[in-house]
Amino acid sequence: EKTGKADKTYIFFSADHGLALGQHGLVGKQNLFDHSVRVPLMVVGPDIPKNKKRNQQVYLQDIMASSLDLAGYKNPAFIEFNSLIPMVKSKNKKSAYPSIYGAYLDLQRSIRTNDYKLILYPAAKKILLFDLKSDPEEMKNHAGNEAYEEVVVSLTRKLSDLQTEMDDTLALSEYFPEYFSKQ
Repeated sequence: EKTGKADKTYIFFSADHGLALGQHGLVGKQNLFDHSVRVPLMVVGPDIPKNKKRNQQVYLQDIMASSLDLAGYKNPAFIEFNSLIPMVKSKNKKSAYPSIYGAYLDLQRSIRTNDYKLILYPAAKKILLFDLKSDPEEMKNHAGNEAYEEVVVSLTRKLSDLQTEMDDTLALSEYFPEYFSKQ
């Protein structure tokens, strides 16, 4: 404001991912629950709607693609992320991504859609499935519940596709053949 450039300045504010402090019996950052992987993201600037809150799925790397967009550059082919600017300016609340991919070493993989979150722990051969509409705190595991089997199969298929996109070579099908064989 002192420089007179406030009306030409965009600010992206975010944070490092969260630290579990007892949630789900965990302490630290090494998990893929929403309390640890979903972070705040605020955008202000010219033509950005004020005082609007959105609950959309994005990656933090979208900030870089957004900066390029604002500078007038088209994303180079090696940039795999999207500009947030069209989404932020739009009244459409559709997420830029139908699903979000998560990974932690070779210990965890996840996929999050607007409705569900699937977390796989290969070494433990454990699967967690959460219905985010009815259980946003991710407390009730529906994996193993026959009523949700088709959801698990569908999400493992989508997770497998995202692994291919991300060059992730962890063979989840070796750990969870009962779900991956149904694809």
